[in-house]
Amino acid sequence: MGSSIFLQSNSLLESLIHLSNEVSSIEKLPSIQVRNVSTMLRRIKVLTSLFEEIQESNNPMLPPSSVLCLSELFSVIRRVKSTMEGCKNGSSLWGLIQTERLSNQFHVFVKEIARALDILPLSLLTVTVDIKEQIELLHRQAKRVELYVDPKEIQTRDVLLTLMASEKNMFDVETVKHVFNSVGLKTVLDYEEEMSKLEDEVHKQAGTGGLIVVSNINKLISLVSYAKSMVFNEESEENDVRQVSGSVGKSTSASFNIPDEFRCPISLDLMKDPVIVASGHTYDRSSIAQWINTGHYTCPKSGQKLIHMALIPNYALKSLVHQWCQENNIPLIECSSNVESEKKTCEKAVDHISTTKVAIDSVKRTAEFVVGKLAMGSVDIQRQAAYELRLLAKTGMDNRRIIAEAGAIPFLVTMLSSNDPRTQENAVTALLNLSIFDNNKILIMAAGAIKNIVDVLESGKMMEARENAAAAIFSLSMIDDFKVAIGAHSQAIPALVGLLREGTTTGKRDAAMALCNLALYNANKLKTVAAGAVPLLIELLMDDKAGITDDALGVLALLLSCPRGLEAIKKSRPLVPLLIDLLRFGSAKGKENSITLLLGLCKDGGEEVARRLLINPRSIPSLQSLAADGSPKARRKADALLRLLNRCCSQSHNPVG
Repeated sequence: MGSSIFLQSNSLLESLIHLSNEVSSIEKLPSIQVRNVSTMLRRIKVLTSLFEEIQESNNPMLPPSSVLCLSELFSVIRRVKSTMEGCKNGSSLWGLIQTERLSNQFHVFVKEIARALDILPLSLLTVTVDIKEQIELLHRQAKRVELYVDPKEIQTRDVLLTLMASEKNMFDVETVKHVFNSVGLKTVLDYEEEMSKLEDEVHKQAGTGGLIVVSNINKLISLVSYAKSMVFNEESEENDVRQVSGSVGKSTSASFNIPDEFRCPISLDLMKDPVIVASGHTYDRSSIAQWINTGHYTCPKSGQKLIHMALIPNYALKSLVHQWCQENNIPLIECSSNVESEKKTCEKAVDHISTTKVAIDSVKRTAEFVVGKLAMGSVDIQRQAAYELRLLAKTGMDNRRIIAEAGAIPFLVTMLSSNDPRTQENAVTALLNLSIFDNNKILIMAAGAIKNIVDVLESGKMMEARENAAAAIFSLSMIDDFKVAIGAHSQAIPALVGLLREGTTTGKRDAAMALCNLALYNANKLKTVAAGAVPLLIELLMDDKAGITDDALGVLALLLSCPRGLEAIKKSRPLVPLLIDLLRFGSAKGKENSITLLLGLCKDGGEEVARRLLINPRSIPSLQSLAADGSPKARRKADALLRLLNRCCSQSHNPVG
């Protein structure tokens, strides 16, 4: 949550109810993750009942721990919404292949809900016995819930993988139809939309997914394209497509006389999501959010200063707008759904956030109260207090500053040595969140935290604690002097390399990013090579599940300037053909680092590497394409490499440029 202001209880409850209702009212559920989505919706509906009862109780001052719990639930539900929309709007076939990862994501969400409810003081809230029992039951079930992966989806995914590996003329059309129907692909338009979504996925995965992931998505595109030609009679379907697109074009291009009361005073367009600001005037959410985010704190219409930034949905007007759209045959998608760019703007908005001095004082009182528990409490109370600070530190720069001023950092550093796994994880994550504020980086290092953070990174009791320790090192190493101090710790870099080997996708990325920062300092390059990072990074380039292609290339490109790094990189036989493929399929940043590595290897590796490049039929076309269409840096280096290869070929009178 990007704001630096603490969410006050009334605004927070309003936000939670609005967000939960948005999730619960999703009309068309995705065709994948059906059980996980439906059970998550039931949980959110139970939580919505709790939020509404708390709001109806009109309690002006909720216990601090309940506010933190509600803030965390807001964060979880927002990510649930994003994941569900991804399942619904993204590629269904790619979602099917990723079924285990998506199932694990929903499992993590449930566990996070359980952990948030751990600190909810139900006995202090004014809610009915029925709601208390429902929440207690939800809490118990969430704590013991197990990962659920739909066996039918696994079976269908395996059939899909078999189809992808088959020759095009060797698979049964009925099998293809059955697999595609199971994920909602039934018409020619569905097939075409799926191909478009898969192409978007290729661009998203270029810098992280690795070559195998990109290759698999391209295979899916080819499969859908071929299946479309086999399943449908394209000529007859083409007329249908023309008719549909023509009718849509007519409806969308028609001009309507929009009533003034339905127009946003800022944009003068039809209000898709009308909201009320503190002055009582109504605006479209995206327009007023953009107004506020650019630093304006007055009502655009009246000029009145806004005493808070809450954006309250105007459901009555929204209903009238929808009714008017239906009467005038305007597709509801135009008036009820925001365009993707508007969604991104709204996510940045300061919805339901108070900017009054009362809010700052509320954070200060909460931080002092929680730090007191951290200092004097039992092991259980300290665990809970560390978790509450972890949550509070997620909510912006002011909160991070206030928590540090309350004296939390030395206590959290001490708790990194706790024998309780959850306490250790909460402490290191709280320090990670606090370190985002630059002045706190100095306070954390001054408290002698680096030794304890490295200990957690090397042998933390939970993988999440180790990963967040790596992220903390990355954050702290943003300051140049700390690159030296962190690298001077004998186990810091070896521990990062260890996480690069053993961590999850998130952990590997955090470790690679930290190594990339540290390797900007020359002495740390030697230590990174000595810790065995080079062969591991090259191996990760070939691992489609690692998801750190660009990060791994970035570290290798830095290590190239170190003689021992160059020597270790030259030992890898698979690297050159791999880099050539990355010139074709990598992200813009990946292509830059790939050409940097190839040029460095040719300059210092001599004729052998140049020969290996020249005998690869894909290398020269890839270099020529990059020299013509790459970024300025990539074009410059591609030209240099082509000139170098020309010189190598000059003796055979067969120039390549």
